[in-house]
Amino acid sequence: MNPDNIKKIAVVGAGTMGNGIAHVFAQNGYEVSLIDVSKSALERAMETIQKNLMRLLKKEVIDEEVKEKTIHNIHTFDNLREGLEGVDFVVEAATENPEIKFKLFRNMDEWTPGHVILATNTSSISITRIAAQTQRPEKVIGMHFMNPVPVMKLVEVIKGYSTSEDTVQTVLYLSKKLSKVPVEVNDYPGFVANRILMPMINEAIEAVYTGVAGVKEIDTVMKLGANHPMGPLQLADFIGLDVVLAILNVMYDGFKNPKYAPNPLLVNMVEAGKLGVKSGEGFYDYSEGKKAERVSSMFRK
Repeated sequence: MNPDNIKKIAVVGAGTMGNGIAHVFAQNGYEVSLIDVSKSALERAMETIQKNLMRLLKKEVIDEEVKEKTIHNIHTFDNLREGLEGVDFVVEAATENPEIKFKLFRNMDEWTPGHVILATNTSSISITRIAAQTQRPEKVIGMHFMNPVPVMKLVEVIKGYSTSEDTVQTVLYLSKKLSKVPVEVNDYPGFVANRILMPMINEAIEAVYTGVAGVKEIDTVMKLGANHPMGPLQLADFIGLDVVLAILNVMYDGFKNPKYAPNPLLVNMVEAGKLGVKSGEGFYDYSEGKKAERVSSMFRK
């Protein structure tokens, strides 16, 4: 299809990634249907988008007109079928759970015309497995944005076993229209970004687990020694330790290689509900709105 004919986008899932994806499409002139089963999630998403737009306005990255047009371009729906009406392109950004995504893709396949591309923002789940849930596997593709979406330039464009070249080229084109830098990769567990990043985070957790160094010390080494903007343990908190664990499990299951096996400390922290920023505590203490200033009491000497 001609990518210039794509005018209306559906974003399924209004969480951290979904609201960011909706934001960038709307800011670049697309009409967006933001869909989530939770009305409160949709309200939080719109509040987040408003805050992020205000931040861009204060920094003079955008003007008041762009801010208002962006908000005007987003319409929220708590009914999937209703939200999909009339859309030209779909990006799924729901929970990183295979069964949830499979059901969504079966429904999206049924409730959208056959020419509509169904993209997924999954960070690790096989595009080929997701595409197999549909009658249009050639039009299913990975479009993996980075967090925070309005700021990060990279989009991994992941080609499944049956994804057509026309679908790939359309998504590459759309990514560039969003002022992103798309990189085409193949469908293997973790793709590129997480295949490299997650073992590094897991190894940092191993260093804590075996007493090599403390949380802050490990992060400082990687920030100052490798010029990373944040250390791997702070980044794990930011991503969500449950998400890190889920991705490592996908890679471990996919490759059957013990180097991807999640560290026991990570497993225990997730089971204890210490998920990082989202729960108020992970490797660092985020209670009372703090940033990664104080190491969690679990790791203080």
